[in-house]
Amino acid sequence: MIGKPMTGGKPWLHILKFTIPVLAGSLLQQLYQTADTVIVGNFTGERALAAVGTTNTLCFLLLAIAIGFSAGNGVISAQHFGAGKLNEVRKDGATGILFLGGVGVFFAIIAIAFSRMAYQYMVDVPENILPETLTYFRIYALGLLFQYLYNALAAILRSVGDSAATLYFLLIASVMNILLDLLFVALLGWGVAGAAWATNIAQAASVVAAWVYMHKKYAVFRYKIRDLVWDNAVAKDTFRIGLPIALQLVFVALGLTFIQRAVNGFGQVMTATFAVGQRIEMYLHLPCNALQTTLATFTGQNVGAQRMDRVKAGAYQGVLISAIFTLILSVPVWCFADTLPGFFALSDTAASYCTSYLKAIALVVVILSLYVPLFGVFQGTKHSLLPTVTALCALTLRVIAVYTFKDSEYFGHTIIWWNPLFGFGLGCIITWIFYWSGIWKKTKNILPDR
Repeated sequence: MIGKPMTGGKPWLHILKFTIPVLAGSLLQQLYQTADTVIVGNFTGERALAAVGTTNTLCFLLLAIAIGFSAGNGVISAQHFGAGKLNEVRKDGATGILFLGGVGVFFAIIAIAFSRMAYQYMVDVPENILPETLTYFRIYALGLLFQYLYNALAAILRSVGDSAATLYFLLIASVMNILLDLLFVALLGWGVAGAAWATNIAQAASVVAAWVYMHKKYAVFRYKIRDLVWDNAVAKDTFRIGLPIALQLVFVALGLTFIQRAVNGFGQVMTATFAVGQRIEMYLHLPCNALQTTLATFTGQNVGAQRMDRVKAGAYQGVLISAIFTLILSVPVWCFADTLPGFFALSDTAASYCTSYLKAIALVVVILSLYVPLFGVFQGTKHSLLPTVTALCALTLRVIAVYTFKDSEYFGHTIIWWNPLFGFGLGCIITWIFYWSGIWKKTKNILPDR
């Protein structure tokens, strides 16, 4: 039985109830990804840790495409759900599954075929860690189909207000990934290949769990193979709405790739430092990303119900919740910045760098929490191009800052962790100017019936 849309009652209460499972699920996802880093660092050494860490940006780029198009499909479904059009919701979901599955296979082939070119020339991975980098990335790419299908299923469930379900699936994946990491890496000695296989198997398990759950709980989503019918109009809308969202994240990934290239230029110690620092930094991004997801669904449902007054109230309340949750995470990171690197078996020099990284990002990330949730509002009103433009501007400034100051006396190597100050600051200014302009309110209330 599908629940009620978030079109009545107190906006902040709906937002909080929806966000907490999303945030908890994202936390679990980060935990099992961190398990790869911790286990690889402790059982295979700093070189393997650097090799796995240097794949982060391109892995995120591939995942960004899945997140973007699944979010686009989710916005369509959320608007139809808010308007009470369940037949359209079912059609949206079927096409979303086929769309994301096909895109996943396509990018898996591309990633494997061009992996050496990307890491040798674009990322400029040091020769001593290149073989292990390619091994991890190519095995990871084999599992992209599961990554894309999981995002499709999660978006479908979130569009009808079921954000708690993804928490269960990610719990299964997290536990399985950690156990398989210990088996493949610690016991069997498979190294970086074992870490990659553990991730793929765990992700496949989450897809199976999501499919079974969706099929049993919701009659509208009890698809048989013949029910998975492609609808050109839905696919077109999924692409149209999802492309700017995907590009927003792709620009982030590309910007981080160029920053990774600069990091690699400082040597293996800095590469390992950046790998660990980024992994911990991702925890600090979780609240604003969860609120972005929440506000996209909340906005989509209320646009469908023609309740723009609730959208505006939800926007301000969502940003406030984002800032509070971010502070709750950033304060402990600042306080324990000298202790956290010890879990990753870093050398003394790398641990010292990592402490500086964590103290800087614990301060700067608060700026991010003040504007990223509004991206969800823009996506829910089909103005997803603005987040894309903002991400491009912010990442461009970050890259410029890195390459301008990395050899200077003002910042030097510390620009690796201070560059977000420039990008996040610009992103915050652009986002709030657009919000206060009111342009985002000019939207059609609902997608047409098909």
